[in-house]
Amino acid sequence: MNRRATIGLLAFTLGLTTSLTSARADFWSDAGTKYQGVTLHGVTESTPPSNYIKDVLAPEFTKKTGINVEIETTSWDQMYDKAIKDMEAQTGIYDVVYIEQDIIYAYLSRNFLVDVTKSLKDDPSLKAPGYDETHFTNFANYFKNKDGDLFGVPIEAFLKTYLYRTDLFSDPAVQEAFKKETGKDLAPAKTHEEYTQTAEFFTKWGKDHGEQLWGTTAQAHTGHPASWYEFFESVAPTFGVYNWGIDASNNYAASVANGGAMNSDKAKAALKYWLHLRDIAPPESASSTWTEVASTFAAGRVAQGLVYGENAAWIASDPEKSKVVGKVGVALPPTEPGVIEEVEAGKGYIGYYDGGAFGVPVTSKNKEAALLFLQYIGQDSVQGGWAAAAPRITNTATYDDPAVMAMDKKLGGYYTMLKDQGKLFAGAPPYPFHAQVREATTPIFFQILTGEVGPDEGLDQMAAAAEAELTNLGYRK
Repeated sequence: MNRRATIGLLAFTLGLTTSLTSARADFWSDAGTKYQGVTLHGVTESTPPSNYIKDVLAPEFTKKTGINVEIETTSWDQMYDKAIKDMEAQTGIYDVVYIEQDIIYAYLSRNFLVDVTKSLKDDPSLKAPGYDETHFTNFANYFKNKDGDLFGVPIEAFLKTYLYRTDLFSDPAVQEAFKKETGKDLAPAKTHEEYTQTAEFFTKWGKDHGEQLWGTTAQAHTGHPASWYEFFESVAPTFGVYNWGIDASNNYAASVANGGAMNSDKAKAALKYWLHLRDIAPPESASSTWTEVASTFAAGRVAQGLVYGENAAWIASDPEKSKVVGKVGVALPPTEPGVIEEVEAGKGYIGYYDGGAFGVPVTSKNKEAALLFLQYIGQDSVQGGWAAAAPRITNTATYDDPAVMAMDKKLGGYYTMLKDQGKLFAGAPPYPFHAQVREATTPIFFQILTGEVGPDEGLDQMAAAAEAELTNLGYRK
């Protein structure tokens, strides 16, 4: 073989080696090779984090792997209905479904979901080098079984926090009027008494000055479970009523007579407090879910309120959607005296640590490709831009991302609160019967909201209805 041929062969060999090495280094294109032509179908709620997946991450994944992804974003109730009907009927329409934190226990009890941890161990070729379950925040624990296996990759995690208008709270004229009327300095409330006083003041201020301004939000829809959730997950815990007032360790008792707390004095005080706030909130509150509450705050119609953190970023920073950009402060929800100390001692929580994950139904026809997609959105490298666009953090390293740190300042320290005080909040209780108890009690709750039933009588009826349902389901003996 002559020298020219030898050099040519050597160049070809080096080129081939380089090409193969490069291909092996590009995990996503290699992994996607066998799934060319596959289209993954997903369904999720139309929220900022989910829309980011649809608009940014899914197209990126398709570009890198050649696997098409179609994400359907819809309302919360439609999303839940479509996902669970598909899994129950085993039709295999969806390859990826949104799993809300509070429904995961029901899904696990019915074996609806693919075990992500086990699947990646069983087939190491699917494991992406940039994906590591240990990098998730402790919110991921809500999507694990008793063995610690993960069944959903967290896509959003947020607190329902106390937002307030910094421009109003720092206005000298407002401060002077508040001091004159109450004898106190105007500041974010720490107790329910303070919050009520502040809410009443601003509602009166708006009326006296001919402004469209009220003192508080209220997620008080009379026909949507959002109101039920606001009371049991955001208000009742701040009065010391945890886990909906159901004591799982005491034969799942809900009524005081049987050892529960759903109709306790604390629960009744909490409900009357919240109903009063509803009455001095904007008129749209009686038809507001979490979405409308965020819109009300962004429109500048309230001075303070409990708002889901997923909406905090756009409320505080998007001038096209919000009239209060740069005017939003964040604080812990107000509580009854002694509750914070109780929570710090590990005996309860002050509010809802909400969020969700993407999981793969066992009925999916494209499980392997779907697992690749879940790893793509779960890797560290995509988290910074995602968290800056929507206030969600599911990976611990995200807190130190420059874009996130900059956004934290715009959000009044929301990310700092999530990192440092997220431990004071908790997800929904681990009840497989979550939906059944909610459905058994919401009709009565709606009657309370419309005034057909008094709050004390209504909670008594709700506790009895919860216990009857738990008996029918076999939990109460």
